[in-house]
Amino acid sequence: MKTFITSAIIAALAITGAQAQTLAKEIRKENKAEKHAEARNDVSSRSKDSFYADFGQVNDAVWSRGPQFDEVTFTKDGQKLTAFYDGHFMLVGTTADKKFADIPAKAQQDIEKHFKGYAIGGVLEYKDNENNDTNMLLYGTQFEDADHYFVTVSKGKEADVLMVKADGQVSFFSTLRK
Repeated sequence: MKTFITSAIIAALAITGAQAQTLAKEIRKENKAEKHAEARNDVSSRSKDSFYADFGQVNDAVWSRGPQFDEVTFTKDGQKLTAFYDGHFMLVGTTADKKFADIPAKAQQDIEKHFKGYAIGGVLEYKDNENNDTNMLLYGTQFEDADHYFVTVSKGKEADVLMVKADGQVSFFSTLRK
């Protein structure tokens, strides 16, 4: 009887070990496919899963692989947004097109005073995901996590991007190359 029980236990362990090996192979195969997708600049399916968990069912999502992030443009509550997902498939932040009138009044006055003769172009609002420490990259420049507005001002062939903090503080951010 002891021999029968011992044999049954050994058989059960062998079956469990074989199942564990099969599962490990499947996981390695899935990770390998994910790495190949990233190498081809494909958008990760994990980023897509995270997006739908973050924003719910969105019908007009358009995905692309940017220089650093998986990017998705979509409409939520009537506002067109772009969300950025890092290499760990976590939301870094979102951007939305805004109007100059949307930035803090203090910043509007400061820009109008210091950039007379400049055309005010696009305004982009960046909303940071505070649960992710990955820094964002916009206009070819990386910046630390925080909600900001970015205002483009141009004069002739020159175009600069100004960064506006929530308190209305304005600073130079980047020069755009034409």
